[in-house]
Amino acid sequence: MTSDIFFFIAVGFCAQIVDGALGMAFGVLSTTSLLAFGVPAANASAMTHVTEMFTTAASGISHAYHRNVDWRLVARLAPAGMIGGAIGAYLLANIDGKVIAPFVSAYLLAIGLLIFYKAFRPPSRREVRDWAVPPVGFCGGMLDAIGGGGWGPVVTSTLIGRGHDLKRVIGSTNFTEFAVTLTISLTFILTLGWSELNSAIGLIIGGVIAAPFGAILVKRLPVRPLMVAVSMVIITTSALRIF
Repeated sequence: MTSDIFFFIAVGFCAQIVDGALGMAFGVLSTTSLLAFGVPAANASAMTHVTEMFTTAASGISHAYHRNVDWRLVARLAPAGMIGGAIGAYLLANIDGKVIAPFVSAYLLAIGLLIFYKAFRPPSRREVRDWAVPPVGFCGGMLDAIGGGGWGPVVTSTLIGRGHDLKRVIGSTNFTEFAVTLTISLTFILTLGWSELNSAIGLIIGGVIAAPFGAILVKRLPVRPLMVAVSMVIITTSALRIF
């Protein structure tokens, strides 16, 4: 049990450091690690999102303090993301874990490939129109709940790829993610119960310790090498689980 808690703390710490610097990957890294550790798909996603209630709050506050948040963007993303997240969590919690596990791994593999592609794609100058932001948030929330991660790779990548300011997008999506993960977590707790999620405590400890550093690292770390490294971890682990 002691070794397990240290494992979860390490996973939470490393995943949050990466997420704070990139605006993505806490969910996919945590879920990929938990699946490799033998945790069922619904429980892995639930544990990840319960943890993210704390890490996204800490990270969001840090980004707000450093003035990385676009409040208008948050107002458009949050409601749609919460609705999509609740639907995705309800669907995942009511599907047999053995049936959904291969599909979750395939989804995580696709997210890993997306992150790798985004690392080398030239920045676009196109802007996301106001009406398009809520659908992006809805899809990001639903896929995040079902796959245990994906809010950052879907939402952050889309907004950055369309020409939005990098730091503002990362700060805004990190801040918005608190509302989305809160909704997803409450849905999982109501459907699965808290007793299935006790191991989330280790993830919470590691994630909260790391969260304040993310807002600092986003200004210092080279983005492309980190994105490539993260994508390789996700792709390799997910591919091994599938095969």
